[in-house]
Amino acid sequence: MQKMIDKAEVLIEALPYIRRFHEKIFVVKYGGNAMTEPELQASFAMDVVLLKYIGMRPVIVHGGGPQIGDTLARLGKESTFVDGLRVTDDETMEVVEMVLGGKVNREIVALVQRAGGRAIGLTGCDDDMIRVTQRLEADRDLGRVGKITALDPAPIVAVADAGFIPVIAPIGIDDAGVTHNVNADEAAGAIAAAMGAEKLMLLTNVEGVRDAQGKLIHQLDTREALKHIAEETIRDGMIPKVECCMSALGAGVTNAHIVDGRVVHALLLEIFTDGGVGTLLTH
Repeated sequence: MQKMIDKAEVLIEALPYIRRFHEKIFVVKYGGNAMTEPELQASFAMDVVLLKYIGMRPVIVHGGGPQIGDTLARLGKESTFVDGLRVTDDETMEVVEMVLGGKVNREIVALVQRAGGRAIGLTGCDDDMIRVTQRLEADRDLGRVGKITALDPAPIVAVADAGFIPVIAPIGIDDAGVTHNVNADEAAGAIAAAMGAEKLMLLTNVEGVRDAQGKLIHQLDTREALKHIAEETIRDGMIPKVECCMSALGAGVTNAHIVDGRVVHALLLEIFTDGGVGTLLTH
C-alpha cells in the first residue's frame, strides 16, 4: 500500500507543473550518452511521449557528432576540430547530411514511435527553415560550418499542429542553396527563440553547472552566469552551452536548462520535481 501512496504523492507533486506547462513548447537538444546508451534512449523517448500525451508540445533537435566521426573514420577520413566545431569540407558535408539528416534522424523518429508516440523528421533545409552564412574564424577556414542568420519555424509548427513530435537535424542552407553543418545547441536555441518556447533543455554528459567548490548550481540567472564565466568558474565546453541558454533567454524563451542526460528519465525529473537533475537558467 505504501508504494501506491508514494506513487500518488509523485503525481500530486507533478500536478502544478502539468497545469502550468499545458500547451507550452519545450525544445530539447538530444545528444551525449542519452543518444547512445539503450536504457537512456528508451527513457528519453518515453519522457518525450509522456510530455506530448499530457498536453505539452515537445520539439527534438538532435546532434550526431560521434556518429559522424565514426562514419568518417570508416571512410579513412580524419576529423579536425576548431573550438569544438568540426571542420567541414565538401566530402565531410556529404557525410554530415547522410548521417544527421538520414540515419540518426530516422533512428530517433523510430525510437519515439516505439515508445508510443508519433514523430516526423525534418532538417533545417526543409522549406529553407534554418538560413545560414558561413561561419568565419580569423585564423582558420572551417569550411561548410554555418552561422544561423534566420529561422522560420513554420514547418515545425505545422508538424506539431498535426499531432506529431518534430525531430530536427541541424543542417542549414545559405542564400546560394549550399548546405552547412550547424551546431546542434545553437540550432536548438534558435528554434526555441523563434517558437517562443517555454523551455530550452540541453541534454549533456555532465551534471550541470558547478560552482568553484565543484557543487552543482541548481539555479542561476544570466547576471550570475556572466560573473561565473568572468571568474572562470564556468569554462571550457560549458561556456558555449551557457551562452546558448542566455541567448535564448534574451530572445524570449522563458527558462533554459542544462540537464544531466546520463540520468534515467532526466527530462521528467527536471520538469516535474522541485529538485531537478540539472541547472535552471533564468533571466
